[in-house]
Amino acid sequence: MKAIIFSKFAPVEKSSKIYIAGHRGMVGSGIVRCLQNQGFTNIITKTSKELDLRNQQAVADFYTLEKPEYVVLAAAKVGGILANNTYRAEFLHDNLAIQNNIIHQAYMHKVKKLLFLGSSCIYPKMAPQPLKEDYLLTGPLEPTNEPYAIAKITGIKMCEAYRDQYGCNFISAMPTNLYGINDNYHPENSHVLPALIRKFHEAKVNNADAVMIWGDGSPEREFLYADDLAEALVYLLKNYNEKQFVNVGYGSDISIKDLAYAVKNVIGYTGQMKFDSSKPNGTPKKLMDSQRMFELGWKPKVSLKEGIALAYHDFLKNHQ
Repeated sequence: MKAIIFSKFAPVEKSSKIYIAGHRGMVGSGIVRCLQNQGFTNIITKTSKELDLRNQQAVADFYTLEKPEYVVLAAAKVGGILANNTYRAEFLHDNLAIQNNIIHQAYMHKVKKLLFLGSSCIYPKMAPQPLKEDYLLTGPLEPTNEPYAIAKITGIKMCEAYRDQYGCNFISAMPTNLYGINDNYHPENSHVLPALIRKFHEAKVNNADAVMIWGDGSPEREFLYADDLAEALVYLLKNYNEKQFVNVGYGSDISIKDLAYAVKNVIGYTGQMKFDSSKPNGTPKKLMDSQRMFELGWKPKVSLKEGIALAYHDFLKNHQ
């Protein structure tokens, strides 16, 4: 099939029918807020009880009934090191099923544009820093989250394949580590920053002498406030139509040890910090090169200190 010239696509209208898959998650809820703040009035959402995205027929029926014009795929099974390494089969199976169903039905129902959300874990464990888009598939993945990473790489390649073969305007964005409103604070399955918020909060409330932190504190990570990501994604939905996936990051990183100090200070915990070096560190350093995204005209607004305070406020209000 002859390729479509995507740059000639009409802009997304405020009345366009936009389906946000995963709208109750941290990223999805941020996208909904961003769209609403910009005046979009026709946003489609479904809870997992209303629509099991792993169910092929259910997803096909949804597209037939709702006829979305634009789709943002922010739904995924996610978690931290422990969850990724424990539920390896589910992280691979469930994410592949969700992606396969949503992406294929977007093609079948002639969706104008689909935006797929990946993850920075798609890059090789020992890839040069900062991580450029070109480094995809140039080396072995981090073993602890390999199933999740493989699923996300598959999603990128699906978008590229449907674009190449059928001319679909399917694009992909790779966010860095995220935190913010509606984050997951599960004691075992959460990511590092929300896990630290919960640990330090509980230690403060219980007057604990010390907080134990996984690893030796040396790994360096980049963190982006989820509502900043939401603005970037809506910007891409409105302005970007290229095959190349785009990194979306903060632009600088911080060691886990320094991050722990930052969280400790925001929460006001006065006890000690101890690091358990018997626990896995994960990838030593993971900073994304987001220059392509910055050159498109987007930059993050929320500093890490400000973002941690906003996330802690949300935790106190909604997640204790």
